[in-house]
Amino acid sequence: MQRRAQRAEQSDQRARRLSRVLVGAAAVPVMLIAAGCSSDSGSGADAKQASESPAGASASPSPTVEAAAYAKLPEPCSVLSKKTLEELVPEAGKSGKESSSDDVSTRAGCSWDSLDNNGVKGSQFRWLNVSLLRFESDVARGSGEQRAQEYYEKQVGDVRSAEGAKNTKAEPLTGTGDQATAVRYDLKKKEGAFKQQTIVTRVENVVVTLDYNGAGLAGDKTPDADDLMKDAQKAAKEAVTAVTKANGTNASATPGGTDSPSKSATSSKSPSQRS
Repeated sequence: MQRRAQRAEQSDQRARRLSRVLVGAAAVPVMLIAAGCSSDSGSGADAKQASESPAGASASPSPTVEAAAYAKLPEPCSVLSKKTLEELVPEAGKSGKESSSDDVSTRAGCSWDSLDNNGVKGSQFRWLNVSLLRFESDVARGSGEQRAQEYYEKQVGDVRSAEGAKNTKAEPLTGTGDQATAVRYDLKKKEGAFKQQTIVTRVENVVVTLDYNGAGLAGDKTPDADDLMKDAQKAAKEAVTAVTKANGTNASATPGGTDSPSKSATSSKSPSQRS
Protein backbone atom coordinates (compact mmCIF):
# COMPACT_ATOMS: atom_id res chain seq x y z
CA MET A 1 0.00 0.00 0.00
CA GLN A 2 2.76 2.40 0.89
CA ARG A 3 4.62 1.71 -2.41
CA ARG A 4 1.42 2.27 -4.39
CA ALA A 5 0.92 5.58 -2.62
CA GLN A 6 4.53 6.62 -3.44
CA ARG A 7 4.11 5.66 -7.10
CA ALA A 8 0.89 7.65 -7.27
CA GLU A 9 2.61 10.66 -5.74
CA GLN A 10 5.53 10.40 -8.22
CA SER A 11 3.06 10.09 -11.07
CA ASP A 12 1.31 13.28 -9.93
CA GLN A 13 4.65 15.13 -9.76
CA ARG A 14 5.57 14.09 -13.30
CA ALA A 15 2.18 15.23 -14.53
CA ARG A 16 2.62 18.64 -12.92
CA ARG A 17 6.13 19.07 -14.44
CA LEU A 18 4.84 18.13 -17.91
CA SER A 19 2.01 20.59 -17.55
CA ARG A 20 4.46 23.42 -16.73
CA VAL A 21 6.62 22.54 -19.76
CA LEU A 22 3.63 22.56 -22.09
CA VAL A 23 2.44 25.90 -20.75
CA GLY A 24 5.92 27.43 -21.27
CA ALA A 25 6.19 26.02 -24.79
CA ALA A 26 2.81 27.45 -25.72
CA ALA A 27 3.89 30.94 -24.57
CA VAL A 28 6.84 31.09 -27.01
CA PRO A 29 4.75 31.25 -30.24
CA VAL A 30 2.52 33.88 -28.67
CA MET A 31 5.54 36.11 -28.00
CA LEU A 32 6.87 35.55 -31.52
CA ILE A 33 3.52 36.39 -33.04
CA ALA A 34 3.27 39.54 -30.94
CA ALA A 35 6.77 40.61 -31.99
CA GLY A 36 5.91 39.97 -35.65
CA CYS A 37 2.80 42.09 -35.44
CA SER A 38 4.75 44.92 -33.85
CA SER A 39 7.39 44.78 -36.64
CA ASP A 40 4.77 44.80 -39.43
CA SER A 41 3.04 47.78 -37.88
CA GLY A 42 6.27 49.82 -37.87
CA SER A 43 7.14 48.90 -41.50
CA GLY A 44 3.75 50.03 -42.69
CA ALA A 45 4.12 53.42 -41.01
CA ASP A 46 7.59 53.89 -42.46
CA ALA A 47 6.33 53.08 -45.97
CA LYS A 48 3.50 55.56 -45.64
CA GLN A 49 5.85 58.26 -44.41
CA ALA A 50 8.28 57.60 -47.29
CA SER A 51 5.49 57.83 -49.84
CA GLU A 52 4.48 61.23 -48.47
CA SER A 53 8.03 62.66 -48.28
CA PRO A 54 9.39 65.08 -50.93
CA ALA A 55 11.95 62.50 -52.00
CA GLY A 56 9.14 60.33 -53.27
CA ALA A 57 7.64 63.14 -55.35
CA SER A 58 8.28 63.40 -59.10
CA ALA A 59 11.04 65.78 -60.29
CA SER A 60 10.06 69.22 -61.66
CA PRO A 61 10.25 69.67 -65.45
CA SER A 62 13.56 71.05 -66.75
CA PRO A 63 13.41 74.72 -67.89
CA THR A 64 13.33 75.29 -71.63
CA VAL A 65 14.11 78.18 -73.96
CA GLU A 66 12.97 78.96 -77.48
CA ALA A 67 15.32 77.68 -80.17
CA ALA A 68 17.34 80.26 -82.08
CA ALA A 69 16.12 80.95 -85.61
CA TYR A 70 19.46 80.88 -87.43
CA ALA A 71 22.04 78.16 -87.00
CA LYS A 72 24.90 79.52 -89.13
CA LEU A 73 26.42 82.57 -90.74
CA PRO A 74 27.08 83.18 -94.45
CA GLU A 75 30.57 83.41 -95.88
CA PRO A 76 31.43 86.97 -94.80
CA CYS A 77 33.33 88.01 -97.93
CA SER A 78 30.39 86.87 -100.08
CA VAL A 79 27.55 88.75 -98.37
CA LEU A 80 27.76 91.63 -100.85
CA SER A 81 27.27 91.40 -104.59
CA LYS A 82 30.04 92.17 -107.05
CA LYS A 83 28.07 95.15 -108.30
CA THR A 84 27.72 96.64 -104.82
CA LEU A 85 31.42 96.20 -104.11
CA GLU A 86 32.32 97.91 -107.39
CA GLU A 87 30.15 100.87 -106.42
CA LEU A 88 31.32 101.21 -102.82
CA VAL A 89 34.97 100.14 -103.04
CA PRO A 90 35.85 100.25 -106.78
CA GLU A 91 39.57 99.74 -106.27
CA ALA A 92 39.30 96.95 -103.70
CA GLY A 93 40.13 94.12 -106.08
CA LYS A 94 38.49 90.74 -106.43
CA SER A 95 38.26 89.73 -102.79
CA GLY A 96 38.10 91.20 -99.31
CA LYS A 97 40.12 90.48 -96.21
CA GLU A 98 38.37 87.99 -93.96
CA SER A 99 38.54 88.62 -90.23
CA SER A 100 40.16 86.03 -88.00
CA SER A 101 37.75 84.07 -85.80
CA ASP A 102 37.93 81.01 -83.59
CA ASP A 103 34.40 80.00 -84.61
CA VAL A 104 33.08 81.25 -87.96
CA SER A 105 29.61 79.88 -87.17
CA THR A 106 29.16 82.50 -84.44
CA ARG A 107 31.44 85.36 -85.46
CA ALA A 108 32.69 86.39 -88.88
CA GLY A 109 33.67 89.49 -90.81
CA CYS A 110 35.23 90.86 -93.96
CA SER A 111 36.70 94.22 -94.99
CA TRP A 112 37.59 95.98 -98.24
CA ASP A 113 39.54 99.17 -98.86
CA SER A 114 39.80 101.23 -102.00
CA LEU A 115 42.15 104.06 -102.96
CA ASP A 116 41.36 105.84 -106.21
CA ASN A 117 44.46 107.84 -107.00
CA ASN A 118 43.83 110.94 -109.13
CA GLY A 119 47.45 112.09 -109.26
CA VAL A 120 48.01 115.72 -108.44
CA LYS A 121 44.31 116.13 -107.75
CA GLY A 122 44.54 113.81 -104.78
CA SER A 123 42.75 110.55 -104.16
CA GLN A 124 39.51 109.13 -102.87
CA PHE A 125 39.68 106.58 -100.06
CA ARG A 126 36.88 104.18 -99.11
CA TRP A 127 36.76 101.52 -96.43
CA LEU A 128 33.99 98.96 -95.98
CA ASN A 129 33.64 96.38 -93.22
CA VAL A 130 30.91 93.85 -92.42
CA SER A 131 30.79 92.07 -89.05
CA LEU A 132 28.33 89.27 -88.23
CA LEU A 133 27.60 87.84 -84.80
CA ARG A 134 25.22 84.98 -84.11
CA PHE A 135 23.82 84.13 -80.68
CA GLU A 136 22.49 80.72 -79.70
CA SER A 137 19.77 80.10 -77.15
CA ASP A 138 20.87 79.26 -73.64
CA VAL A 139 18.67 78.24 -70.71
CA ALA A 140 20.65 80.38 -68.27
CA ARG A 141 21.13 83.41 -70.55
CA GLY A 142 17.93 83.50 -72.60
CA SER A 143 16.90 82.95 -76.19
CA GLY A 144 19.22 83.71 -79.07
CA GLU A 145 16.96 86.53 -80.21
CA GLN A 146 16.92 88.10 -76.75
CA ARG A 147 20.70 87.93 -76.46
CA ALA A 148 21.12 89.39 -79.96
CA GLN A 149 18.80 92.26 -79.09
CA GLU A 150 20.83 93.05 -75.97
CA TYR A 151 24.04 93.09 -78.00
CA TYR A 152 22.41 95.19 -80.71
CA GLU A 153 21.49 97.88 -78.19
CA LYS A 154 24.99 97.85 -76.72
CA GLN A 155 26.57 98.05 -80.17
CA VAL A 156 24.50 101.08 -81.12
CA GLY A 157 25.57 102.78 -77.90
CA ASP A 158 29.22 102.02 -78.55
CA VAL A 159 29.07 103.42 -82.08
CA ARG A 160 27.37 106.61 -80.94
CA SER A 161 30.10 107.18 -78.35
CA ALA A 162 33.06 106.49 -80.66
CA GLU A 163 36.23 108.24 -79.60
CA GLY A 164 36.94 111.41 -81.53
CA ALA A 165 33.53 111.47 -83.24
CA LYS A 166 32.08 114.85 -84.14
CA ASN A 167 28.59 115.85 -85.28
CA THR A 168 27.17 112.43 -84.40
CA LYS A 169 23.68 111.66 -85.64
CA ALA A 170 21.64 108.48 -85.17
CA GLU A 171 18.30 107.45 -86.60
CA PRO A 172 16.27 104.22 -86.77
CA LEU A 173 15.90 102.48 -90.12
CA THR A 174 13.02 100.45 -91.49
CA GLY A 175 13.12 97.65 -94.01
CA THR A 176 16.49 96.38 -92.82
CA GLY A 177 16.17 93.33 -90.58
CA ASP A 178 14.06 93.34 -87.42
CA GLN A 179 15.84 96.35 -85.94
CA ALA A 180 18.27 98.80 -87.50
CA THR A 181 19.97 102.04 -86.55
CA ALA A 182 22.10 104.29 -88.75
CA VAL A 183 24.84 106.33 -87.08
CA ARG A 184 26.99 108.93 -88.84
CA TYR A 185 29.76 111.16 -87.60
CA ASP A 186 32.87 113.03 -88.71
CA LEU A 187 36.45 112.14 -87.85
CA LYS A 188 39.44 114.38 -88.31
CA LYS A 189 42.67 112.42 -88.76
CA LYS A 190 46.12 113.28 -89.99
CA GLU A 191 45.28 111.63 -93.33
CA GLY A 192 42.23 113.82 -93.85
CA ALA A 193 38.58 114.40 -92.91
CA PHE A 194 36.61 111.16 -92.81
CA LYS A 195 32.86 110.69 -93.08
CA GLN A 196 31.85 107.61 -91.10
CA GLN A 197 28.60 105.73 -91.70
CA THR A 198 27.69 102.76 -89.49
CA ILE A 199 24.55 100.66 -89.68
CA VAL A 200 23.77 98.21 -86.91
CA THR A 201 20.96 95.78 -87.67
CA ARG A 202 19.49 92.70 -86.02
CA VAL A 203 17.76 89.89 -87.87
CA GLU A 204 16.43 87.25 -85.46
CA ASN A 205 19.47 86.03 -83.46
CA VAL A 206 22.12 87.63 -85.71
CA VAL A 207 23.56 91.14 -85.45
CA VAL A 208 25.16 92.71 -88.53
CA THR A 209 27.33 95.80 -88.21
CA LEU A 210 28.33 97.54 -91.44
CA ASP A 211 30.93 100.30 -91.40
CA TYR A 212 31.55 102.49 -94.44
CA ASN A 213 33.67 105.57 -94.51
CA GLY A 214 35.26 107.81 -97.07
CA ALA A 215 37.73 110.65 -97.30
CA GLY A 216 39.33 112.89 -99.87
CA LEU A 217 43.08 112.64 -99.44
CA ALA A 218 45.97 114.78 -100.66
CA GLY A 219 43.73 117.70 -101.51
CA ASP A 220 40.79 115.84 -103.05
CA LYS A 221 37.30 116.86 -101.93
CA THR A 222 35.55 115.26 -98.96
CA PRO A 223 32.78 112.85 -100.08
CA ASP A 224 29.14 113.66 -99.41
CA ALA A 225 27.90 111.97 -96.24
CA ASP A 226 24.37 111.48 -97.60
CA ASP A 227 25.69 109.61 -100.62
CA LEU A 228 27.83 107.40 -98.40
CA MET A 229 24.85 106.63 -96.16
CA LYS A 230 22.68 105.58 -99.10
CA ASP A 231 25.37 103.17 -100.22
CA ALA A 232 25.80 101.86 -96.69
CA GLN A 233 22.07 101.18 -96.32
CA LYS A 234 22.01 99.28 -99.59
CA ALA A 235 24.93 97.12 -98.49
CA ALA A 236 23.38 96.47 -95.06
CA LYS A 237 20.20 95.15 -96.67
CA GLU A 238 22.24 92.78 -98.83
CA ALA A 239 24.09 91.49 -95.77
CA VAL A 240 20.82 90.79 -93.96
CA THR A 241 19.47 88.95 -97.01
CA ALA A 242 22.65 86.85 -97.10
CA VAL A 243 22.04 85.76 -93.49
CA THR A 244 18.50 84.58 -94.20
CA LYS A 245 19.52 82.80 -97.41
CA ALA A 246 22.35 80.97 -95.66
CA ASN A 247 19.88 79.44 -93.23
CA GLY A 248 16.97 78.68 -95.55
CA THR A 249 13.31 79.01 -94.70
CA ASN A 250 13.17 76.36 -91.94
CA ALA A 251 16.46 77.07 -90.19
CA SER A 252 16.69 76.52 -86.45
CA ALA A 253 19.38 76.09 -83.83
CA THR A 254 19.39 73.79 -80.81
CA PRO A 255 18.93 75.67 -77.51
CA GLY A 256 21.56 75.43 -74.82
CA GLY A 257 24.46 75.51 -77.22
CA THR A 258 27.54 77.66 -77.18
CA ASP A 259 27.68 81.03 -75.53
CA SER A 260 28.08 84.28 -77.32
CA PRO A 261 31.19 84.37 -79.49
CA SER A 262 34.04 83.56 -77.17
CA LYS A 263 36.68 85.74 -78.78
CA SER A 264 36.49 88.83 -80.91
CA ALA A 265 37.07 88.48 -84.60
CA THR A 266 39.75 90.96 -85.53
CA SER A 267 39.27 93.09 -88.61
CA SER A 268 41.64 95.51 -90.24
CA LYS A 269 41.00 99.12 -89.31
CA SER A 270 40.72 101.94 -91.77
CA PRO A 271 42.82 105.06 -91.31
CA SER A 272 39.75 106.73 -89.78
CA GLN A 273 39.77 104.21 -86.93
CA ARG A 274 43.49 104.25 -86.17
CA SER A 275 44.77 106.54 -83.47
